[in-house]
Amino acid sequence: MNTLNDQLKTLRLSHAAKALEQQQEQLTTYAELDFEERLSLLLESEILNRNQSKIQRLKQQAKLRVDAQPSQLIYKEGRNLNRKQMSALLTGSYLHKHQNILITGPTGAGKTYLGCALATSACDQQQTVRYYRLTRLLDDLTAGRLDGSYQKQLQSLAKKALLILDDWGMEKLTQEHASHLLEVLEDRYQNSSTIVISQLPVKEWYNMIGNATVADALMDRLVHNSHRIELGGESMRKLAQSDHLA
Repeated sequence: MNTLNDQLKTLRLSHAAKALEQQQEQLTTYAELDFEERLSLLLESEILNRNQSKIQRLKQQAKLRVDAQPSQLIYKEGRNLNRKQMSALLTGSYLHKHQNILITGPTGAGKTYLGCALATSACDQQQTVRYYRLTRLLDDLTAGRLDGSYQKQLQSLAKKALLILDDWGMEKLTQEHASHLLEVLEDRYQNSSTIVISQLPVKEWYNMIGNATVADALMDRLVHNSHRIELGGESMRKLAQSDHLA
């Protein structure tokens, strides 16, 4: 006859089985607990470990450019990073409202780190996330047109609770790339959230899109109901280097 531990493993409750072993090894610790309390501890262990495994899987699937932690964000004077605004965003409320975040600032301002910190927080809240450099995404979509995977790619992107588009505006969009981007944002509009990271001020984004009609459509879907973060101050890269050398 299978033991309770074996039965838990058969049901794929491996973490509960491990917690049971711990209870059996420390009988005096758990002796005063009744059946329901001990069972609750077993199930709590299973749920906690499953959640942690899911979060780790979500972070791996997000393919973030940097391992950024919200707790490591620097709210230095002159950086224009508002602690109150960030506290609100890190709750994930913008995700539930399907709002976007537009992060702009000069090279080295920490834009990518900030975007990835928001993504890490989203993963911790068990939200699906995907990071892309814009040029890589558009090249992948162009290739998808040729190999027949285009619609599948669009469906996958539409399902992500949070999509991060980094290096926005590094080069002017071709007509084809602008069309691809519009397809992506149209599918996501008012259904999910997108973070755009760019060196260019938002007012200059029209110029990198080219086609005026497409530009209007893209900007409407991005800017409407969005949060803006315009970083400034000293280069965070230079500060990090000086701290390292100090």
